[in-house]
Amino acid sequence: MEKSNSQKIRLGIFVIISTLLLISLLYFIGNKQNLFGKTFRISAVFNNVNGLILGNNVRYSGINVGTVKKINMINDTTICVDMVIEDKFLKHLKKNAIAAIGSDGLVGSMVINIVPSKDSSFTLIPGDTIKSFSKISTNDMLSTLNTTNENAAILTSDLLKITTAINQGKGTLGLLINDTEMASNLKNTTLNLKNASANASIAINDIKNMIAAINYDESFAAVLLSDSISANQLKEIITNLEKASSKIDSLVSNINDVVALVKNGNGTINYMLNDTTLVENIDTTMKNIKEGSVLLNENLEALKHNFLTKGYFKKLEKQKAKEEKQKE
Repeated sequence: MEKSNSQKIRLGIFVIISTLLLISLLYFIGNKQNLFGKTFRISAVFNNVNGLILGNNVRYSGINVGTVKKINMINDTTICVDMVIEDKFLKHLKKNAIAAIGSDGLVGSMVINIVPSKDSSFTLIPGDTIKSFSKISTNDMLSTLNTTNENAAILTSDLLKITTAINQGKGTLGLLINDTEMASNLKNTTLNLKNASANASIAINDIKNMIAAINYDESFAAVLLSDSISANQLKEIITNLEKASSKIDSLVSNINDVVALVKNGNGTINYMLNDTTLVENIDTTMKNIKEGSVLLNENLEALKHNFLTKGYFKKLEKQKAKEEKQKE
């Protein structure tokens, strides 16, 4: 009998402990699912929920704030997810917050991450629908990586073909790499270009110094460099000088011919130049003509005062005065 009572006591204690554990477990699960605290609901619309199920956690800035309450498929491209959020986080949520589906670790369950926006906005109201952002799925990432690997393989194969051809001396690049004589020629060409560049730099510096030495205020070179009109005039002057020089050369040649003819010929000019007696006679004749001209003037003046010819000269003077008056 005592043994039976002890068994009953043990059974009662076991039942009580089991019941307490069950209640605690239920409370823990219910608390985790927000069954007992004050909550409010919000929604987000996604194109793909990526394995999201009921009861998955909802996080705001990395903190668990609620759970997924309902997943409703509106059409083939729109899925509405209802979330239950603890009431104490309502004051922190804004209308411009963005929801995105992610994984809890590499192999963990899916979660909804709510990310606050940098811009300011109004506080979220229970029942609002927030914006969503669909991340690239793992399958899409693997597909992209597969395509990238295939392209990398093709690129590697092409590079291998190119390097093989270069090593065999095929093509221009292969010829440049394997032909030592061409490499030497290129080296010499480069050296010549370097020397030419150095000489050009020296010439440019000399020209620069010459230009710097020009006095742009007073020098004639500055006028020629800066005044296009003066340059054209100078060009015309030089052209005219060339023409004049040509004509002068022709004239000098003609004069030389004439002088040669005078010097070697028997003409009047040669006779006048070489015959001194003729020169003296010409000088005497000119002297006599001059003296005769003086005497002639004296005779004319005497005739003007002679009573026989005086009337004739006065008549000439009156006629001359009358003609001058008519001209006026």
